[in-house]
Amino acid sequence: MEESTMNRSKAKPGKEARIAAKEPLPAPPVPKKLPFFKRLFKKQPNIFLTLIRQQAQITLEGLDALSNFMETQDPKAEALLTSKEKEADEVRRILIYELNKTFITPFDREDIFSLSRAIDDVLDYAYSTVTEIDILRVKPTPYMARMASLLRDAAFELNAAANRLEDHPGVASEHAQRAKALENRVEAVYREALADLFTGAEDIKHVVKMLKSREVYRHLSNAADRGDEAANLIADIVIKTT
Repeated sequence: MEESTMNRSKAKPGKEARIAAKEPLPAPPVPKKLPFFKRLFKKQPNIFLTLIRQQAQITLEGLDALSNFMETQDPKAEALLTSKEKEADEVRRILIYELNKTFITPFDREDIFSLSRAIDDVLDYAYSTVTEIDILRVKPTPYMARMASLLRDAAFELNAAANRLEDHPGVASEHAQRAKALENRVEAVYREALADLFTGAEDIKHVVKMLKSREVYRHLSNAADRGDEAANLIADIVIKTT
């Protein structure tokens, strides 16, 4: 009799036990979704603007290395500039590939191509400057250091303009104007350097040294010209798209 009672008590669990056995585990929280129309019209990152920003950032890093090299003649700065020039070339190749396969672009495709090329040219001329210094065995002068420093500042403004172009075009235009002003300062130092360079030539050795230095100055001046063109293109894009 006792065994039967014990079996019944085991077979019939209490009310709390039955509830615990039947109660399902809590479901994991469901992540909130954006409303349909917000998902539909959510702005997606644009590949061309992303690549332009990458180019501008790499160019800034390369110009910073150029300025450092002019001040210190550190081989590590030269190696960094060489690396950045190759990195920027690859980004430009990707941009051209995307441009060729894309039908709709955020602004005129010719402007995209030209802006990318102008930014790329700035870094190319910076790289050529260091290459010429090595080949011609030119010792960097204070004028070269000043021009390189101003070019780095101009690259900073171009990078800021590229980053503001999509969401704050008016601010991008302001940065572009600052880059243009810095280009004018580079040209002023360039003319000052040439005037000093061609003063008081005494012999053929001095003339050869002048011609070598002029080549380096010319590359720096060309870098400034291409930076000015990039700034003009950014200003034009702002006018066309606002």
